[in-house]
Amino acid sequence: MQGDTIVIEEHHHRAGISVAARLLPAIQSFDGKYTMSVAGESGAGKSEIAVAIARHLEVAEIPCLVIQQDDYFRYPPKTNDLTRRKDISWAGPQEVRLDLMSAHLEAFIDNEPAVEKPLVIYEEDRIDTETLEMKNARVAIVEGTYTSKLDHVETRVFIDRDYRDTRKHRERRNRDGSELDDFIDRVLVIEHEIISADKQRADLIINRDYSIAG
Repeated sequence: MQGDTIVIEEHHHRAGISVAARLLPAIQSFDGKYTMSVAGESGAGKSEIAVAIARHLEVAEIPCLVIQQDDYFRYPPKTNDLTRRKDISWAGPQEVRLDLMSAHLEAFIDNEPAVEKPLVIYEEDRIDTETLEMKNARVAIVEGTYTSKLDHVETRVFIDRDYRDTRKHRERRNRDGSELDDFIDRVLVIEHEIISADKQRADLIINRDYSIAG
């Protein structure tokens, strides 16, 4: 998403190193292109940890690409927020084009050199498109709240921190004041009920202290 700020802190690096070290033998022995997802609640550090994993795999000469779920929302951010406020039942996986994300992962696995993907322009509240070059990457990492639900994922990573744990991170990354009001707290409770169920699908779990289980 254009206009987003990702600040990778020491604990993100620590988790990224641990996940990369855990998966490196499997990736090196895997016949073909490898896919993984990094899922969790809002503010859990999905973007940061996904980028940290990619950086540490690239140290081992495993080229990666990171795909953000934020680019696959059906509406741009401010419009999506207004849609939720008109009808809170809109909050959930239906907000996201998970089918398109899965199709792009399938294209990656099938060695397609590139796909046209959505690109959210945050400040302008619109969705454009961009070419995602895939031919040189060995690993695709998809990150976002609902990415555990995607097809064509070899390893699922889940960050086990809920909306109460992530409040400070969301405040630091605050894109707009409306994202921290009482209504958003109601949305986060809904998301928590949906996303927490995905923990059971995880191959690796990043605990609250950023240690790794699984």
